[in-house]
Amino acid sequence: MGEELKEYRGQIDRIDDDLLRLLNQRAALARKIGHVKGESTVLRPEREAQILQRMVRNNPGPLPDQSITQLFVEIMSHCRALETQLCVAYLGPSGTFSQEAVEKRFGHAVLGKPCNSIDDVFHTVESGKANYGVVPVENSTEGAIGRTLDLLLQSHLKVCGEVMLPVHQCLISRAAGLSAIKRVFSHAQSLGQCQSWLNTHLPAAERIAAGSNTQAILLSLEKHADSAAIAGVMAAANYDVPVLAENIEDDPRNTTRFLVIGDQEVAPSGKDKTSLVMSAPNRSGAVYDLLAPLARHDVSMTRLESRPARSGIWEYVFFLDIEGHQLEPKVALALDELRQAAAFVKTLGSYPVTT
Repeated sequence: MGEELKEYRGQIDRIDDDLLRLLNQRAALARKIGHVKGESTVLRPEREAQILQRMVRNNPGPLPDQSITQLFVEIMSHCRALETQLCVAYLGPSGTFSQEAVEKRFGHAVLGKPCNSIDDVFHTVESGKANYGVVPVENSTEGAIGRTLDLLLQSHLKVCGEVMLPVHQCLISRAAGLSAIKRVFSHAQSLGQCQSWLNTHLPAAERIAAGSNTQAILLSLEKHADSAAIAGVMAAANYDVPVLAENIEDDPRNTTRFLVIGDQEVAPSGKDKTSLVMSAPNRSGAVYDLLAPLARHDVSMTRLESRPARSGIWEYVFFLDIEGHQLEPKVALALDELRQAAAFVKTLGSYPVTT
């Protein structure tokens, strides 16, 4: 038994030595490519997406695809940092789900810049103080985040990517127990995601919306004897607050979709999505006329969201996600026809579908 273990461990040591050598070879090549390109844009989302797609496609196991994806996200993150460290703005403070989304997409070798609001994330990227921003756009339980949609309409920034983050909520408090809790702080979206659990376990507790779940923790700590917050495990660990209940979200599949925003047009990766916003003229059948070009050119729509326009009462804009890159022939033809039918069209960006 001892000799067998010794042999296996020897094999692992030799593989680790090979991995170390190959990782450094990869890093050196990545740095050389950066010098050859001579570009100010370090991140190429389409190239990174192609690498991840290829690794998943070629994965023989036993490591699951999710593990392979995250391993290579980290490898690319640290190789990229040899050239320059990216700065990514997100809704803070530290410990929010937005920070988790940043780490899932960019890895840990980036400089995270927490912001006080979604507006601040946009302003930080627009002013050049961050290379990219990560903002929540919709939740599978609570629907769209209206402020993000409004800012996408107003801003010149492009959508450069997306992140799908499973969201598991916890009740966090220094109270003696559930019976002692009189108020619960959390972001409005998180309160909505956990309302059935709250109705069952804390029906009399006051629910107070905060700017973020991490801010909710700080507010609850001011009155820790009878207050709690809803947030993630990472936030609880960051602030050393006990978790009284885990996975209290009403839907175990609860997922938040985040968008990566930046001043960059992303090239086709081979598996892309395009986001746009448009408005219809005020006449019968106008919305049908907007969607007809997509059907004629066999372009699938994956999302349609209406939002009140700022131009007048009972006027709306429509946010769409469609399959394909805006440079693909059939998508380009559909968008050309759509622009002729719509009162207003703005392409928010084309970007790789999340893996």
